[in-house]
Formats: sequence, C-alpha cells, structure tokens
Amino acid sequence: MVVGDFALDINLVVIGSGPGGYVAAIRAAQLGKKVTIIEKDAIGGACLNVGCIPSKALINAAHHYVDIKAEKYGVIAKDVIFDLARTQKWKDEQVISKLTKGVESLLKKNKIDIVRGSAFFNDPNHLRVMIGDQAQSYQFQEAIIATGSRPLEISGFPFKGRVLDSTGALSLKQVPKSFVVIGGGYIGCQMASVYANLGSKVTIIEAADNLLMGFDSDMVDLVKKQFSLKNVDVITGAKAKHAKETKNSVQVTYTSNDKEEVVEADYVMVSIGRVPNTDDLGLQMAGVEVDDRGFVKVDDQGRTTQSHIFAIGDITPGPALAHKASYEAKIAAAALAGQNVKIDYIAMPAVCSADPEIATVGYSKKQAEDEGIEVKSSLFPFEASGTALSVSDTDGFVRLITEKNTGLILGGQVAGVGAGAIIAELALAIEARMNVEDISLTIHAHPTMSEALLDVAELALGLPIHI
Repeated sequence: MVVGDFALDINLVVIGSGPGGYVAAIRAAQLGKKVTIIEKDAIGGACLNVGCIPSKALINAAHHYVDIKAEKYGVIAKDVIFDLARTQKWKDEQVISKLTKGVESLLKKNKIDIVRGSAFFNDPNHLRVMIGDQAQSYQFQEAIIATGSRPLEISGFPFKGRVLDSTGALSLKQVPKSFVVIGGGYIGCQMASVYANLGSKVTIIEAADNLLMGFDSDMVDLVKKQFSLKNVDVITGAKAKHAKETKNSVQVTYTSNDKEEVVEADYVMVSIGRVPNTDDLGLQMAGVEVDDRGFVKVDDQGRTTQSHIFAIGDITPGPALAHKASYEAKIAAAALAGQNVKIDYIAMPAVCSADPEIATVGYSKKQAEDEGIEVKSSLFPFEASGTALSVSDTDGFVRLITEKNTGLILGGQVAGVGAGAIIAELALAIEARMNVEDISLTIHAHPTMSEALLDVAELALGLPIHI
C-alpha cells in the first residue's frame, strides 16, 4: 500500500547510475552541486552488470581456453576443462561485484546521496520514487536523466525459457552444445565468438546482407574467416520468424532465399538492437519531449525541452555506447554548473570484441568520398609486425584515412590484436587535428602493437620502413 508522503527538497537529481549517470553525478558534485542519484536496479547500470564488463570477462576467459587448447608457444596441457559455472562465479564476484562496490564508494566519497527505487515524474519539478509498495516524493531544481536502454524483444521470440536476451546469454552456467544468435551486430558477434570458442555449434541469423554493418567489409571478412574456422554457420539475408521450445531444446524458424528453414539448438539469443528506457518515466508529465522511437530530444548540451532537465546516453539519439554516455555526462554536468560547453566531438570510436577485435573511428574511405573529400587510404598489415608475430596473432591491420593534399587524419580502422587500445591514439589524432607527420614524429615503444601506427603513418607519407 502506498502511503501519502511529503516531498523532500533536493538540488540536482540524476536518474540512473550507469556509465552516464554515475559519471554525471560525480562530475556535477566536483563542480559544486549537491547531487542525489536514483537507481532501481544495480549500481553501475547495464554496462557494468549485464553488458560491456561481463561480456569482456567471458570473452577473455574463452580466449585463455582457446590458447591453452591450441598448445601455443610450446605450452602443453592435458585434459583442459572449461567450467563455465566457476567462470560465472569469478565474473560475478571478482569483476562485477568489485566494480559496483567501487562505483558506490566513489559516489559516497563525493557526498552523493543514493536513493534506491523507480523514479516517475509528476511534473517538471517533482518526481516520486517507488520502492515496492512504498513511495517518496521529491521536489528537485535540476535533473539529468540517464536511464539507458534494454534489449529489443521481437514478435515470436519472447524472452523466457530457452529464448534469451544478452543478459541471459551472459549468465549460462553450462556451455551449450548448440547456440543460435539472432542478429549479427556487436553483441551478437561477441557472444557468438564466446560460445564458438568454448566449443558450441553456433549459428548466426542476420537480416542484413552482412554482419557488423557499421564496419568496413574487409574487417568483417576477418571476423567471418574466424567464424568459418570454428564451424560457425553465418546466414545473412534471413528473417527470424519464431521460436518453439521443446523439452530439451528450442527450434528456430527463419526464412532464407524465400525458403523456410528450421535450426534446433540448446538456446537462442536475440540481439537485434536496444530500445531507450523512457516509456515508464512520466516524461510527458514533466514536459520532456521524445521522438517517435522514444529517444529524448536534446540540444548540444544535452538539455531537453525543459531547460533544467538534461538527458544523456542511450536515451538520446546516436550510438548506444557507454563512452558516449560518459562523454555526454561531463558536458551536461558542466552546463548545469554554468560552463560554456557543448557536445562537439569530431570522432566517436567503436569497438567490437569479436575474433579478431575490430575498431573504427572517424571517417571510413567511403564516407569521406561520399562527402566529396579527396582522401588517401594507407594500410599496414599485422603480418609485418614483429609484436604480432611474437604473440602468434597476425590476422589484421591498421588503416589510416587521410586528406590527400594535407595528410590530415580523418579516420582510421584497426582489425586484430589490441584493436580497442590502438584506436585510442587515432581518436586523439583526429580530435587534435593531427596529420600523418605528427604520428610519424612520435616515438612509439618497441616492441608493441602501437608501432603499427608509426608504420602506417610512414606509409602514408610515402616513406615506409617495414613494408
């Protein structure tokens, strides 16, 4: 039973404690705001608890298993066993728990009040937080909404039983003998790689003509090559129709080339996109406008149609990336503190931790040419890298996209070992408006994978050493 309550006065309220919410709360507190953060689930949000971090943990564990079984480097082990239940225990207790406790500690250290419950706006300056059948109302001066997103559920595939969303796929206690993935995007390819590496028979069903549509085709080809080597069936141009659960399996019906097909597996994971968590917030009551897909309309500071309410991260237009949310969080907090700031990044890096890892930032060659920019594309293969050879991982490359006349770095792509780390230097180069000579004059430590950036810069200058 909900009892009547008196509204408590608070200054700045942040709704959601994911990589957007907790960063916004901490930065605002650092800038002098008195902050209250509201979280209905676990501190750290989806990314830390059921997304980026746990997936990275499983990806890493699966890679260790593959390396040991492959008897690389003369390391030979007998009777190698992968105990997924123990891996899950390590992931939950040694990774996720430590990080969530760390984030909560940071919030408390910055004197941020933590309120548990579900927030709902009553009007532009009042909200109510529900905790079970209890409620507490608050009157706030300013707000930052950072409620994130959730997996999209499609007709014919309700999330229950053997039909999983990404959260369910990250929580299995036994390696499935067979595993179907609906959707060949970031999450789909990453989880397909995990279970293929652990020995599952994996099938990917993708409606588009290729996997990972945001990446260049030669990068995707490397991922598909690895899938082929691990006996993963990749079916593109196919439409998933429905799933039928039996006693010990699930049957997935799909159409391909106008023909209906059925594949049977232990589990099916649906990963075809995410939807913003804006439908249960009472945004209409607050006078905050959303578009027809539920994304909050914001300006270049993250300000909504209510000048004192901001929105950041997955609930705003753009890619659903944790680092985008964190970036926008700092802008919104600074704007609320009266600073003259705006969202003005030149490039937003994207990384997919499939096999191999692939990353991109800024313009691709095609994107630049479509905008009428005359560019030069320079590629350095990892097979020419001493470090890649020493770690027995030579599939991949670094590519620079530069303005032809000036050498200005417009974009870059990395495929292969360390791609997610290497891309950071290219992101910095683009943001700093650097050219290839700036990279070539920067001393890179040897032997490291980052040297490939030096090599590709020298290649772009027409002065290559190692190729």
